[in-house]
Amino acid sequence: MGDKWTVADIPDQRGRVAVVTGANTGLGYETAKALAERGASVVLAVRDVDKGLRAATRMGGDVTVQALDLTSLDSVRTAAAALRSRFDRLDLLINNAGVMYTPKQTTADGFEMQFGTNHLGHFALTGLLLDLMLPVPSSRVVTVSSTGHRIRAAIHFDDLQWERSYGRAAAYGQSKLANLMFTYELQRRLASHGATLAVAAHPGMSNTDLIRNTPAALRLPVTWLAPLITQTPAMGALPTLRAATDPGVLGGQYYGPGGRNGIKGHPRPVTSSPQSYEVAVQQRLWAASEDLTGVTFPVVRERHAPAQPEKQKDPR
Repeated sequence: MGDKWTVADIPDQRGRVAVVTGANTGLGYETAKALAERGASVVLAVRDVDKGLRAATRMGGDVTVQALDLTSLDSVRTAAAALRSRFDRLDLLINNAGVMYTPKQTTADGFEMQFGTNHLGHFALTGLLLDLMLPVPSSRVVTVSSTGHRIRAAIHFDDLQWERSYGRAAAYGQSKLANLMFTYELQRRLASHGATLAVAAHPGMSNTDLIRNTPAALRLPVTWLAPLITQTPAMGALPTLRAATDPGVLGGQYYGPGGRNGIKGHPRPVTSSPQSYEVAVQQRLWAASEDLTGVTFPVVRERHAPAQPEKQKDPR
C-alpha cells in the first residue's frame, strides 16, 4: 500500500455491520456507499428517512435506513433501541453527521445546536451502542472532526451552551474539539479491553452542503473558490474510510488529507491541536457529557498507563 490510499485499499467487509450517521448525503453518503460496495451491511442513520431511502436505492449491497435525529436525546435512545433489536453485534459506528456555522438555536433538549448535534448526540449514541461492539474483534468507533477544531476553539465549561454570547465559528470549533477529546478519552477507557478502537478523522475542505450556513458575507466567495480549495465528497470521505477499515490503524489516531495544510489529498495519520491532548480537559468534558445526556458508558476498566494516546508525528 503506497501513500495514495483509496477505496481500492478497503479490505473485504463481508460479515461486518456498520452504522453511519448522516449518511444520506455528502461525506456520510460516500462513506456508507464504499462500505456497502465492499460487502458490509450498512445502516444509514438519518434524520430524514425519505432522503435516506432515496440514498439507499443509489447504493449497491445490503443497505437499510434507521431514523435518527441527533438533536433529540429521545430520538437517539429510540434509534439505539431499534438497532439493538436488529443486531446482536456492531463492527463500525461512524459518527459522521454534523452541522456547521448554524445561527444561534438550541436542540430539543436545550443544548446549543452545534455542540448538541456534533458532540452530545454522538456521545449518547456511542454510549448506548458500545456494548454491542466490545466483544467484536477489530470493531471501531470513528468520529469525524474538522480542521475547525483549531479555529477559536476551546471547551467553555462556564458557558457550554453559549447562553451569554454566541459566535458561529467558535461554537463550531468547540464542537469539533469535543469530537477529538471524546475520541482520545474513549480510547483511553478502551485501551485495556483491546477489541474496540476509537479513532478520529477529518475530511479537509470538501465541497458538501455544509456550506449553506456559511455567513452571508463569505458564502459567495467560498462558492467561487470551492473548485480550487476543496475536494470532492468522495475524496473527503477517504480519511474516515481508512480510519474505519485499514488493519494498521491504532486506537487514538487521527486521519486526514495528507496534502499541504491538510486541505486535500489522500488520507494519512495527522496531528490535532495541542489542547486536544489535554487529559484533564478530556476527562472533565466526559463527565459533563454524561451529566448532560444522562448516558453512562458500559464499564471498561481504565488502564492508567499509557494515560494518553501518543501524539501522531505529522508527516508533512
